[in-house]
Amino acid sequence: MPQTSLIEELPKIVAEGKKEVERIMERLQSPNRIRLQTNELVIPSKDMRGFLSGQTGVYNPQDWYNRLIYGDNLLVMQALLAGDEESGLPSLRGKIDLIYIDPPFDSKADYRTKITLPGGDIEQKPSVIEQFAYSDTWKEGTVSYLKMLYPRLVLMKELLSDRGVICVHVDWHVGHYVKILLDEIFGKDKFVNEIVWYYYNKYSNAKKCLPRAHDNILVYSKNNDHIYNEIRIDRGETVKQLVRVNVNGVLQNARDENGNLLYREVNDKKADDVFIIPQLQPASSEWMNYKTQKHHDLLERIIKIFSNEDSIVADFFAGSGTTGAVAERLGRRWIMCDIGKPACMIMRKRLIDQNAKPFLYQSVGDYQKEVFASSKMFKRVGDLSQVVLGLYGALPFKPEQNPSRNLGYIKNTRTLVYVDSPSKLTGYNTLKKAQELRETFLGGWDKVIVLGWNFTIDIGKVINELNDSRLEVQVIPADLLDRLKKTSYEKLVKENKIRFSSLQYLTIKPIQRIELDAETELLNVELDNYILLSPDALPLDDEYKEKVQEIMAKDPLALIEYWSIDPDYDGEMFVSKWQDYRENTDNDSDPYKVVTKVQLKVPKKEGKRKVCVKAVDIFGFESVVIEEV
Repeated sequence: MPQTSLIEELPKIVAEGKKEVERIMERLQSPNRIRLQTNELVIPSKDMRGFLSGQTGVYNPQDWYNRLIYGDNLLVMQALLAGDEESGLPSLRGKIDLIYIDPPFDSKADYRTKITLPGGDIEQKPSVIEQFAYSDTWKEGTVSYLKMLYPRLVLMKELLSDRGVICVHVDWHVGHYVKILLDEIFGKDKFVNEIVWYYYNKYSNAKKCLPRAHDNILVYSKNNDHIYNEIRIDRGETVKQLVRVNVNGVLQNARDENGNLLYREVNDKKADDVFIIPQLQPASSEWMNYKTQKHHDLLERIIKIFSNEDSIVADFFAGSGTTGAVAERLGRRWIMCDIGKPACMIMRKRLIDQNAKPFLYQSVGDYQKEVFASSKMFKRVGDLSQVVLGLYGALPFKPEQNPSRNLGYIKNTRTLVYVDSPSKLTGYNTLKKAQELRETFLGGWDKVIVLGWNFTIDIGKVINELNDSRLEVQVIPADLLDRLKKTSYEKLVKENKIRFSSLQYLTIKPIQRIELDAETELLNVELDNYILLSPDALPLDDEYKEKVQEIMAKDPLALIEYWSIDPDYDGEMFVSKWQDYRENTDNDSDPYKVVTKVQLKVPKKEGKRKVCVKAVDIFGFESVVIEEV
């Protein structure tokens, strides 16, 4: 059967995209609109001595903070449009002056991340959420890609200011199709430029065609009166030019008193729509070892032309974070988003290295709740709980015994299984309830296993303090709902490939608090141990899992990618006032490990102080310890 041409598919893509946008716009008005969760206010300070650079780190919701956001950009943009007045984050509809995006186009890309550890290199596969995002993007090839892009471009138009401009970076694969979508969404009359980025030094082994040495950047405006700043670039040589003067509205060649033509020497010229800028090389100080990283000079030129100082600049496929890094240097405000945890970690470290202004690190709040709501596969949470029980290998109780339908048991054992809701954070209250059910439900049980989707920030500490060998907490796979969309429950049970994992958590040694003088004191903070979740659940091939297991046994703290401290944690906003991370050799000479202890010099405080320590491992899993001293 002949394949339908893309020309025939385009009207369907647009029609489907419009319907999806209608659903999104309706949801923005509902009480259940998507919100962003602020995980951290990062105040760059990687000084080994722990002197907090004089920064107080007081969070003021009325102030603007640049934002690095982890999550699916379709959900992130909905949250930005909706805003969250309760958290002091108003809607950004019509507030962004420049959006630059470089949506990745490579259906065969593996999207693996290379990680260098003390025992050798490993390759991390994408997280399960990334894997499903990529597979959805390429299910029908270019058609899927364009379906993915259409609603996102519409939301970007909603976010643009009246003077706003969008720059969409494409290559020869899809540039012509994306231009048709942009014409449809913005209007053909809003086309501004097609910038050609010529990267002249790219190696090519082309045999039957000319070497491809350029990408295209399609520029569209929200309205005709858009921001445009003329810039001049170095010619690389000095040339002679005729001097021109305006005489009664007409440009003429200037002459001296003797009638001789006047010339001037110039070494710059007005920038045109061909940017001759090489690809970034690994030897560059800007290189982040990121496959699709763009040259900072390319983003600098775009940002200078299409935004003003203090404009908000956004990138919703942010990758290595060049857009935000350059916007920061140029005095612009910025928002960056990516669905890849490794990308977000690279960006966070890059901004700290750059000594950026304080910025928020956010994520889509209740991610599993959003997936559950949008999937529409289950009418009730109890129906989903029954599926989870079956995949775990537990037998459900009869509805009359358990109306919530979230309890089951392991056959031929006295083990109770409790499934928490994707709409809740599993924490102290859930675990206490599970303990009570273990003692009282149908005469009592020897053990209870809690299966959770999302967890409170202090779950590791809660588990340690409960110290209950008859209580076990396990993580429901993050990709389970996506898998259920693609594969039947019966097939998943038969395949027996769904892996539930234990929680990972950090422990620290007792914090020492030492008075220095009337105004300052020292906090000695030292990492103690890191308990990693089950290796089966890691995004690794088997050969690399063995390496990680060896490191877990010998030096588990070597798996920490980044850690930070809030010496005055208020229980709500984690303010990261000191950070260390792998590759930061300012603190020690080992690029493959973090330092495990630090002495923070902090303003003196009367009474107890609550110290919060946060760590992120090489796979992007986050752990938190809170201690009062």
